[in-house]
Amino acid sequence: MRNRPGPQLELVERRPSKPVLQAPVLLVHGAYAGAWCWEEYFLPYFAERGVHAYALSLRGHGRSEGRQQLPMTALADYVEDIEQVVAQLPQTPVLVGHSMGGMVVQKYLERHDDVPGVVLMASVPPQGLCLPALQLLLNDPWLFWQVSLMQYTSPSHASFESDRPLVFSDALSDADRQRFRRRFGPESARAMWDMTLSDLVCPWRIKKPPMLVLGGGSDVLFTEKMVRSTASAYGVQAEIFPDMAHLMMLEPGWQQVADRIIDWLIALEGGKPPSSKTAGARRRARP
Repeated sequence: MRNRPGPQLELVERRPSKPVLQAPVLLVHGAYAGAWCWEEYFLPYFAERGVHAYALSLRGHGRSEGRQQLPMTALADYVEDIEQVVAQLPQTPVLVGHSMGGMVVQKYLERHDDVPGVVLMASVPPQGLCLPALQLLLNDPWLFWQVSLMQYTSPSHASFESDRPLVFSDALSDADRQRFRRRFGPESARAMWDMTLSDLVCPWRIKKPPMLVLGGGSDVLFTEKMVRSTASAYGVQAEIFPDMAHLMMLEPGWQQVADRIIDWLIALEGGKPPSSKTAGARRRARP
C-alpha cells in the first residue's frame, strides 16, 4: 500500500433493523458506474432481509474524489480504495464485485487472505479483457464499436438501439434504460489497459475464500463460458441466470440475484436454509 492519504470516497450504507449476519457486505461497482447502481434495488433489499451492506464509489466515480486524475488511475488504485474502506469498517466484509469491480476484488485477494467470502457478478475473468474484446469484435463489430465509444468519448455517445444488447436485456423498459444510462460516467483508460494486459489476476497467488460466481445467460460482454472459466479458476461452479444481461443488479430479475447472494451468505455463516420460494428462484437460475 502506498504511503499517502487516499481520496475521499463515497460510501453508502444501509443498516437492517434485525441483522441476520455477523459480517457486513461491501458492494463494488463496475466500469462507468458508481455506488448508485446498488442504491436502486440491492441496498434497500439487503437491509430489508437483514443484511448490513455498504456500496463504494471507486475514486473518480460517483461522488468520490479523483475525477480529474481518472484517466491515469490504475487498477491498483482501485484496490487501495477497497483497502481504505475495509480499514474503516468495524469488521472485515464479504466483498461483492460486479464486472470491473469483480476484477478489483480479485486483485484485492492477491494482497489479503482474511476475506470471509466473495461474490463475483458478471466479473472480468482472471485472464482479463483481451479475449472478451476479441470475441466481441469478431461476433459483433458494431457492439465492439459502441464499447469503444463508451471508453474513448462518453457513455452517452453509444447509440440508443445498440446499448440494449450491450448491457441491458430486452425486458428492461426504455424509461429505466434511459434513466440508468444518464448516470454512467467516464472510466480510466489506465485501468482498462491494466485489465487487458498489464495487471492481470494470478489466481495461484490467492488463498481462495468461499466464493459465489454468478453470470447472465444473455451477457454479451462476459459470456456464460467466460463466467464458468472464472469459477473454474477458483474451484467452484458458476451459477447462470439464463435471461439476465450484464447489469444484473438493475435487470428486472434483480431480486432473484439478490436472494441467491443473501441465501449463500446465510448458509456461509451456518444459518437457516432459504425459503421454498427463494430456493425455487435459485433452481431456475442454475443451468
